[in-house]
Amino acid sequence: MSNVASHFVDRHLAEGRGDQVAVRCEDRTLTYRQLRELVDRTGNALRELGVEREQRVLMVCLDQPEFVGTFWGAIKIGAVPVPVNTLLRAADYLYVLEDSRARAAVVSAPLLAEVGPALQKATHLRHVLVAGGPPGPYLGWEDRAARAAASLEAAPTSPDDVAFWLYSSGSTGFPKAAVHLHHDMVVSTETYAREILRLRPTDRVFSAAKLFFAYGLGNAGYFPMGVGAESVLYPHRATPEAVFEVISRFRPTLFFGVPTLYAGMLATKEAERRFDLSSLRLCVSAGEALPAEIYTRWRERFGVEIIDGIGTTEIGHIFLSNRPGAVRPGSSGTPVPGYEAIIVDDAGQPVPQGEVGNLRVKGDSTMAYYWNQHEKTKGTLFGHWIQTGDKYYQDRDGYFWYCGRADDMLKVGGIWVSPIEVEATLVGHPAVLEVAVVGHEDSDRLVKPKAFVVLKEPGAASEVLAGELQGFVKDRIAPYKYPRWIEFVAELPKTATGKIQRFKLRG
Repeated sequence: MSNVASHFVDRHLAEGRGDQVAVRCEDRTLTYRQLRELVDRTGNALRELGVEREQRVLMVCLDQPEFVGTFWGAIKIGAVPVPVNTLLRAADYLYVLEDSRARAAVVSAPLLAEVGPALQKATHLRHVLVAGGPPGPYLGWEDRAARAAASLEAAPTSPDDVAFWLYSSGSTGFPKAAVHLHHDMVVSTETYAREILRLRPTDRVFSAAKLFFAYGLGNAGYFPMGVGAESVLYPHRATPEAVFEVISRFRPTLFFGVPTLYAGMLATKEAERRFDLSSLRLCVSAGEALPAEIYTRWRERFGVEIIDGIGTTEIGHIFLSNRPGAVRPGSSGTPVPGYEAIIVDDAGQPVPQGEVGNLRVKGDSTMAYYWNQHEKTKGTLFGHWIQTGDKYYQDRDGYFWYCGRADDMLKVGGIWVSPIEVEATLVGHPAVLEVAVVGHEDSDRLVKPKAFVVLKEPGAASEVLAGELQGFVKDRIAPYKYPRWIEFVAELPKTATGKIQRFKLRG
């Protein structure tokens, strides 16, 4: 295999799909021919700015054509795109800019206000391209792409060259970059997309999960381009109402969501009367475990299955999945063809069937390593196997059932949240003495952060203060991390050495 951009972008013209629609984004439509030109122009623009092979290009991009153009354009010149979460704060962006040593950054204009301070402080950054609005002191992405040459020969790469990075949040609050190779996206496409989803050129996909996630990057990024299908991109916040409207307007055949969104859509009054979901042949869920009740209610109400699965940033995409027509509600399903999964104890030995242990997975889309995180890499990769950090058991029929995390990390709306980061933020409030954050299930059995707070003045506890603390967190770190519940307590349970015993608060 040559450069992976040739496989996902260039070959569609050679195979006669140049005039087929590749991407729809609101009122814009790009054919595969137009998409390749956009990719080639972007790659040439980056090269003209001096971006060289293996250098990183940070992407803070909304789900719009600039994301697709930059991602594949960077790969095509042998550089390494690094898409990051568009919901972060300036301090987070500075961390990833410094950690990745990105030489260039592409930023969607609406995100510039938050990213701007980090761009000013980044020490390795040489060029910033701004897309979709006034570039301010930076370069205009559209302008540079329009001026660049419209054709680009792919840099010769091997399947084992680095293709892209994705950051995965860590339990300490600092994210780790999972380094993925040129062959990884091909593996995920040939296994999950073709074998499980049966994705074909006549499909039109819409993913509410954004392209900066490993999940969304596959769903709406490389899966459709792997088979010559269409991708519907939506750059705005994926509220239940907005998602229903996109499905009704663009009529996708596959929809990818997360459990929190499905729960919100089920709570939308008269949705089945107001919106037309008849185009859907399949819905997919990942990001966190899908409760059986949500699966059942969705199928009864909308007449289409949700197949739940689990993937990770490190493995690239979904490796355990239910199958259409063979769903076991509440489970993560069975291994995707091409992957193996086992459950081991803390010594790495397989546990008996039905017993809870640590999930290990083997598959060829797994990351090469964590960038600059040697010890974490050694603690995660075991030869051909990767330990996911999830606790699972396997039933007698071979289905895998999620039982929680091996660490304290939480999955909230499909995005990792570190309790330590939320605690550290809350402690910065003048009224707070100490705090512990744990996962707590809401009425849909979905996990959200809950904070147990010890105040400096216990008599100050009130609903008003609880609301103030929630706003305090939203203002300082990514808003989705805020605690949905605040419970004021006299003290926190601790070990003899003073370590907080979070497990005692999880009841």
